[in-house]
Amino acid sequence: MDKRLLLGDEAIALGALHAGLSGVYAYPGTPSTEITEFIQNATGYGKETYVICDHELKANGKIHSRWCSNEKTAMEAALGMSYAGKRALVCMKHVGMNVCADAFVNSAITGVNGGLVVLAADDPSMHSSQNEQDSRFYAKFAMIPVFEPSNQQEAYNMMEDAFNLSESLKLPVMMRVVTRLAHSRANVEVKSEAREENALNPDSGRHWVLLPAIARKNYVSLLDKQKDMVAASETSKYNNISSLGGKAKLGVITCGIGYNYVMESGVQDAEILKISQYPLPEQQIKYLAERVEKILVVEDGQPVVEELVHGILGADYAVEGRLSGALPRTGELNPDNVALALKNVQSGNAQADTDFPTANSPINVVGRPPALCQGCGHRDVYTAIKDLVTEIPSARVFGDIGCYTLGALPPFQAITSCVDMGASITMAKGAADAGVWPAIAVIGDSTFTHSGMTGLLDAINDRANITVIISDNLTTGMTGGQDSQGTNRFEQICLGLGVEPEHLHVVVPLPKNMDEIKKVLHDEINYKGVSVIIPRRECIQTHARKLRQAKSK
Repeated sequence: MDKRLLLGDEAIALGALHAGLSGVYAYPGTPSTEITEFIQNATGYGKETYVICDHELKANGKIHSRWCSNEKTAMEAALGMSYAGKRALVCMKHVGMNVCADAFVNSAITGVNGGLVVLAADDPSMHSSQNEQDSRFYAKFAMIPVFEPSNQQEAYNMMEDAFNLSESLKLPVMMRVVTRLAHSRANVEVKSEAREENALNPDSGRHWVLLPAIARKNYVSLLDKQKDMVAASETSKYNNISSLGGKAKLGVITCGIGYNYVMESGVQDAEILKISQYPLPEQQIKYLAERVEKILVVEDGQPVVEELVHGILGADYAVEGRLSGALPRTGELNPDNVALALKNVQSGNAQADTDFPTANSPINVVGRPPALCQGCGHRDVYTAIKDLVTEIPSARVFGDIGCYTLGALPPFQAITSCVDMGASITMAKGAADAGVWPAIAVIGDSTFTHSGMTGLLDAINDRANITVIISDNLTTGMTGGQDSQGTNRFEQICLGLGVEPEHLHVVVPLPKNMDEIKKVLHDEINYKGVSVIIPRRECIQTHARKLRQAKSK
């Protein structure tokens, strides 16, 4: 065994590599991005190389690790690799689960061949997200097992167990982490060599063809496997009960990273059931309930387990948690609010404190909201748009997901909406259909290839009166500069979808070109149809990084 200081994301990546991974498929999204980047770097695709172990991963060149256009294509490609008998990992943040949901849910019906692990990184407190959704609901919906590590060591260890369980049950397995675990470091003991990859062995079974007659049989098979999944949870080394001294009246069911907060709280006279593998171990929960008088559920995210425990123990059993108000309903858990909840529940005063402690702000420090980088091409785009909106107050600008979303903040305050990946174009179309003029969509290059192209096709087919601005900085800027799938091909894509050549413009967003940009924008909002303007200039951060690398060489 060797010891490494690893982020949670890096521990997951290294665990997958050591478990015989053949491919990782992902779209970058905080807090999951570093998993794929670590694998890319480790296998020679990235800009640096980590020493992984004695097994030389770079030499075989077989581990696929390029970015995908979106989470749905990533899920489907990973399923294809599993079909071929290889082990595949697909990574995304929680909102990416919405994008891949069709393929994800159906993968539980087709089953798998090679092990398939779906890594969902949830973001309680919405550090960089639109919502706080909990991916465990998706796993329950699809009826597949879940691993939820409580620390970096478990994150590493669980990858091999997850792949093994996937191949044993012939089902995909989810691993769910949260931001705090993904982006914190700890020492991790790792193996000195990696498991060999699975041999190529394509599955010839008919269960991959989801015609209704076959799907119905597959669904019955999935239901039959539920008892095996529960049995695996009941005996899992990741689910266990421990006693914190005395004659305990309080039971604590704690999931994933919440276990650390409970153990840091100094609570005494409690029985702790740690759960890091799902479905819930019902017998262990019932055993705990018999030994204590009431239960507090500590889980980071939504009250998934709390609701299920109510169902297992019945309405008359005292179960506290986020639903009851014993813990805050929103945001991340932390050692302070967990300690307060434990104190209140033990004293029988669970809802006495409605104001939970928050992190203390430094004294005399001015807040620093995020802002577009100095020198960013998006700034020049928004300068032109803001001038237009000032001249034409009826103008509405529909934004999208990316660093350019910061155009909603001062000094620009230029966008009307930001809902989900790709929504800018289709919302602009809907607004134009309703009579809004001018309706302008601002979308980034990576987001356009993620989920904007189909919206543009709808607009073209309906001759919608909208102007689409694809603000192209030649990278996926918000998540650190990963490859953008359509780089240097956006003109061809737009023309192929049906944009008229005379209404497709490329401009260079610089202050010296502002008059040209404004003229193009004015001309195109007055065209009764779909116009596309592509302001193109490399991200200032990736440009600076390239200069530093060139200088260092």
